[in-house]
Amino acid sequence: MNRIQSYLLGLGLLASATVPVLAQESPKEEDFFKIVKVSAPEGTLLEVGGLTVLPNGDLGVATRRGDVWIVENPTSRKPYFRKFATGLHEILGLAYKNGALYCAQRGELTKMVDTNKDGKADLFETVYAWPLSGHYHEYSFGPKIAPDGSFFVTGNVAFGDEEWWRGESRVPWRGWTMKISEDGRLEPWATGMRSPCGLGMIDGELFYADNQGDWHGSGGIIHVNKGAFAGHPAGLKWTNMPGSPLQLTTEQLYARVDPRQNKNDAGRYIKPENVVNETPTLLYEVKKNVPQVKLPAVWLPHGILGISNSEILEIPKGNFGPFEGQLLVGDQGMSKISRVFMEKVNGEFQGAAFDFRNGFQSGVLRMAWAPDGSLFVGETNRGWGSAGTANEGLQRLVWNNRVPFEMRAVRAMPDGFEVEFTKPVDRASAEDLASYKVESFIYKYQPVYGSPTINKETHGLKGVKVSADGLKARLIVDNLRQNYIHQLTIDGVRAVEGSHSLVHPIAYYTLNNIPEGSKMALTEASTRNSATAPAKKPAAAPATKAGVKTGAAKPAIKGATAAVAAAPTYDEVKGLLARHTCLACHNTEKRQVGPAYRAVAKRGYTNDQIVDLIYNPKPQNWPDYATEMPPMPQVPKADAQKIAAWINSLAPAANTKAAEKP
Repeated sequence: MNRIQSYLLGLGLLASATVPVLAQESPKEEDFFKIVKVSAPEGTLLEVGGLTVLPNGDLGVATRRGDVWIVENPTSRKPYFRKFATGLHEILGLAYKNGALYCAQRGELTKMVDTNKDGKADLFETVYAWPLSGHYHEYSFGPKIAPDGSFFVTGNVAFGDEEWWRGESRVPWRGWTMKISEDGRLEPWATGMRSPCGLGMIDGELFYADNQGDWHGSGGIIHVNKGAFAGHPAGLKWTNMPGSPLQLTTEQLYARVDPRQNKNDAGRYIKPENVVNETPTLLYEVKKNVPQVKLPAVWLPHGILGISNSEILEIPKGNFGPFEGQLLVGDQGMSKISRVFMEKVNGEFQGAAFDFRNGFQSGVLRMAWAPDGSLFVGETNRGWGSAGTANEGLQRLVWNNRVPFEMRAVRAMPDGFEVEFTKPVDRASAEDLASYKVESFIYKYQPVYGSPTINKETHGLKGVKVSADGLKARLIVDNLRQNYIHQLTIDGVRAVEGSHSLVHPIAYYTLNNIPEGSKMALTEASTRNSATAPAKKPAAAPATKAGVKTGAAKPAIKGATAAVAAAPTYDEVKGLLARHTCLACHNTEKRQVGPAYRAVAKRGYTNDQIVDLIYNPKPQNWPDYATEMPPMPQVPKADAQKIAAWINSLAPAANTKAAEKP
């Protein structure tokens, strides 16, 4: 019974016998997966750069400040922290092998051993050292252990001096994946990486996650086979060196794609910006002529499923219930974890990405499985910013063994998609086409920082067939678009149990290949669509004796002013903020990657000025923010106006000054 019904009962205006039985409120992600803090000694600064679980269940923790800790009884209320090593340089990965710990420092892969068994490392061995230019952005990530016992490590690009926006490889193997043997032999493996923080070994295959930036329109998961080119051209500088597995040159790529290295009349380079209404270059089209190009197996739409994707981790058998065997992907900027279901179609990986768990205290960088099936989550945000405001963190994600109502998987079909649910669906809602919506979009391949979503299309739905057990729904979809991201929004389907809605009703499927095979006959499917059912005609209003219909509009009172439309509430705009990725960088009250909305409101812009700034940001207005806001031309004007009105509703009531110029 809700509060309004209780109030009416108290007034005697609603009989208790007539109160309907209401559906329970649908559970949220936190009702199934709880975030628990791992208690650390006071003064311990855990800016986590690496995590690994040792054979005895202890947890190895490496920090960006150069410390390595061994945590005994890490899932207990009082874990014991023992410092294993200190004085290393910006550790951004940790692995265990044969009694030794291995970490990627900024300039080398290091082996650490406790030879005298006193609990502290006393042997530090350089396995392999790679060149450095000294640029701040030359982070190194890893290692991940390959099936043959060697190590995969990745290197960030630097950025230019005059062209400060352009990623560049100043020394060999920046922007590369390196495979390093235990005895220190380097095998260049693949290039095209920009900021390859997220590595994962899945069934013996290497995958990595990159961040949005120049030449990367959005983050995503890429299968890194030997000789792959992941899209960023900086590392192509070294393909003429011995051992390079690919021969593609920068000049060959730029013959296909304009790098836009243009100069003004003063001879200075011009920063490339997004061009609206151009004919864009698309990565899959480049691949037709440059076969070394590796498309993302799964795109992770920017601002929705992250802004700086990190660790990729497989869910082991027996962990996290219906999601075992799938992938989790951390995100440092949005302090969250996404979930990925992957399949192989025509020999290539592709699949669907879903939101999973938000709300970590800092940026999610590393993850590792505890013996009890919970997930250790290592976090940091120094210099990078994150939705979680803490500078560091070590937390656990614990499943309570209750199964959430979710899309377990989305699979590509020759004529659409098959959606598998974790619980049986209510057949009436699942057989209604109005419960589903399918849209598609893609990103540009360009030297500009990131890309708006482009080439959007809404797809017609012809029919849906629900399986006998209620766990699957097969959708027949018009005009599937190969290589595009297909967004499936399923906000109308309800579970049999509790009539609950999906915890996360949106899936993003990367359709690199459309499967071959037979299509489903429309006669097998439901074509019912409650949204297009003919509306009932309203009954005619009764007439008075004088022939005037009751309810006729009264004439306006002379001198009355029109009511001013009330500004929308947060609940009314939060869907727009999420859909258009605004929440990736902005928070209502606190500074994040960009300024807080309340800080924007205090500037005194008009609604129209805010709309214009959404389409054409002016970074010079906010000089103390390192990351520039990209133009957002894809936001419909009606949505932008609604967002602007809400932002201005946050301004102090006393703020009546004239609007400042943007």
